[in-house]
Amino acid sequence: MKDALAIHRWLLAHQIHHEIVRLPRPLTCSDELPQVLGVTPERCLCVSLFEVSARGRTHEVAVVSAVNSCPGPAAVGAALRAHRVTPASAYTVNAATDYAHGLVCPLLLPDDLTVLVDQRLLGRIDPDEVVHTATGERRTALRVRAIHLFDLVAAKPVDLTTAHRRGPASLVSPMRTA
Repeated sequence: MKDALAIHRWLLAHQIHHEIVRLPRPLTCSDELPQVLGVTPERCLCVSLFEVSARGRTHEVAVVSAVNSCPGPAAVGAALRAHRVTPASAYTVNAATDYAHGLVCPLLLPDDLTVLVDQRLLGRIDPDEVVHTATGERRTALRVRAIHLFDLVAAKPVDLTTAHRRGPASLVSPMRTA
């Protein structure tokens, strides 16, 4: 399993200024970062893993978002035009990411894993601001500038607001009678 030391070494190799923060109490998941660190939830990032069925095959998709705006399966399905999206099981998360379930870091994810980043996150966070994320360990967190994190994460920005399906009435242009 990947841990804070692996992340620290990788960031040092890339010459990225960062800090591995020792937490006052253990985490059960990334959602607890704002409370434990005393920072706003918008500055704490989480990675959610989904199993996506599209075009006759099923694969895992990781989504990076703020802990207070994690997208649901419907939003991920709409963004990917998938017909079936479910949250990945703990076993699948561990196997696909090599991180502990609930504590996945957006860094060092496998190259063959599709990674998306919530576009709302990129719009809300100033690149020079510091963000926090899990490290795969219960007692540590990563503190790094947003610009460095987003530069290092090989992710595609997508709009993950829940899309409303358009009905037949909205697809038809109105007729003019005058």
